[in-house]
Amino acid sequence: MPKIEVNEKLFFELVGQRMEPDVLERSLTVAKAELDGFGTDGEGPSAERTIKIELNDTNRPDLWSTAGVARQLRVYAGGAMTSYGFFSREGDMRGSDYRVVVDASIKAIRPYLAAFIISGKPINDAMLKDAIQTQEKLCSNFGRKRKSVSMGLYRIELIKWPVSYKAADPDSSKFTPLGMTEPLSLRRILEEHPKGKEYGHIIAGNERYPLLMGADGGVLSMAPVINSADIGAVQVGDRDLLVEFTGTDLPSVALSANIVACDFADAGYEIKPVIVDYAYDTPFGRSVTFPYYFQAPTSVDSGKVTKLLGDNFSPDAVVAALAKMGIRAESHGQYVRALPPEYRNDFLHPVDLVEEAMIGRGMDSFTPLRPKDFTIGRLHPVESFSRKAKDLLVGLGYQEMIYNYLGSAKDYIERMNLSADGILRISNPMTENFEIVRPSILPSLLQSEAVSSKAPYPHKIFEAGKVAFRAPKENYGSKTQQRLGLLSCHPSADYNELAGLIAALLYYLGHEYAVTEAEDPRFMPGRQAKVLVGGLEAGIFGELNPVVLENWGITMPCATCELDLECLM
Repeated sequence: MPKIEVNEKLFFELVGQRMEPDVLERSLTVAKAELDGFGTDGEGPSAERTIKIELNDTNRPDLWSTAGVARQLRVYAGGAMTSYGFFSREGDMRGSDYRVVVDASIKAIRPYLAAFIISGKPINDAMLKDAIQTQEKLCSNFGRKRKSVSMGLYRIELIKWPVSYKAADPDSSKFTPLGMTEPLSLRRILEEHPKGKEYGHIIAGNERYPLLMGADGGVLSMAPVINSADIGAVQVGDRDLLVEFTGTDLPSVALSANIVACDFADAGYEIKPVIVDYAYDTPFGRSVTFPYYFQAPTSVDSGKVTKLLGDNFSPDAVVAALAKMGIRAESHGQYVRALPPEYRNDFLHPVDLVEEAMIGRGMDSFTPLRPKDFTIGRLHPVESFSRKAKDLLVGLGYQEMIYNYLGSAKDYIERMNLSADGILRISNPMTENFEIVRPSILPSLLQSEAVSSKAPYPHKIFEAGKVAFRAPKENYGSKTQQRLGLLSCHPSADYNELAGLIAALLYYLGHEYAVTEAEDPRFMPGRQAKVLVGGLEAGIFGELNPVVLENWGITMPCATCELDLECLM
């Protein structure tokens, strides 16, 4: 979960009151947050101390900043909701003296950009550090390590308008990147600069790279990798700054811009809009003035709120509860229509408003009720059978492992030599490391083996756990199975070893079985077999394909097996 460090003086100024640690701890529950440390930088003045806060909700990136948490606490405590007058809306685009022209050459690489100007007063040390922290949290978590959203800050006094955003030749285009003193080509920046090595893979596969330039040819940045050493070197005391966001998903880019714009506005900065002209169609049109309000209203039946929360909620009570969460709403008979704040886009279903109403009214306002039904907890039959299988494998010399069910396409598909057919993807993953529900246990086992080359051999590990895949005939279009996966890795690991293991395991599980030829790209041809129980396919085992081993960086032979435990019950 995201953790942020906030300047104590700035935080309480934005909240509107100072709080003692115990009061702050209780107040943070409305933001689904916990106090992780108070005044952690010593006993000096509040301007030099920090407060550590851990956020427990990854659906609200607006809370990953000092101003975001402070705003939620301030409004909940009775403060007025801020009206941000600088937002454009569909059919009501504002004018601006600042313009960014997005060239058609960038469409297939990194197509979307949003930007605005902050002005009015010099940026101080606390606000600059908080902006950098917000940039890091937004782009790493919400922006999937800059893959879908990245952010940059630039000094207005050095920019010649209009700014252009286009694709540039990586060898002939040069600029001096932040942290260096000599100009480098875009390709060399990816090869030599620390940020190029870290984030260059995002754009390295393209023939041309994204470049943000002023009208005089001055480079602002190579998104999403690194700023320039002059225009992009923001310092304490700079008065006017351009804040820009680029990415692959326009709503995510626009929401990130909205969040940061509201944060700076809350801190007393003036927000000036920037017009972005696209050479191609976008979900918001060809000419968009940012910050841009794009969220759709959401409605909920107050009767549903009453039913789900178990307490009476009139439409007016729902409106009042939502107001404490910073959500403007109005009642229309039995229904409540809510307008998401400019900095939020997490209302995907009416039940999201039910949750907001619950938090807004206060968790401690609900009367505790004893359960009406008496139940006795017991293991599910699948779990009981899984434990029996696990006990047998432990007796056969294997060590149990436990893994995450979510992972990356690189691990679950590319490294396993498989196609993406039937894979379940998360529609809004926070990072690329958790974008796919695993379709097999074998990649998880190989993750462990890939980092275990220095451990004494043999390596024998297993896991009994869930996998999921598409199944059009199921109610929700997907199916979850309980499977058993195991891996044996040592110099003589082979098909025959696992054939004997499968015979012993299925004997003690009470099954007769047969084997037949298999053609799975994860395994070596001719050294693999399907397991059939009662005529149904119950699993597969064999020696891993050298291509798969090479993909994982494993130099020792591996024999693996995966069985469907539900089929064996």
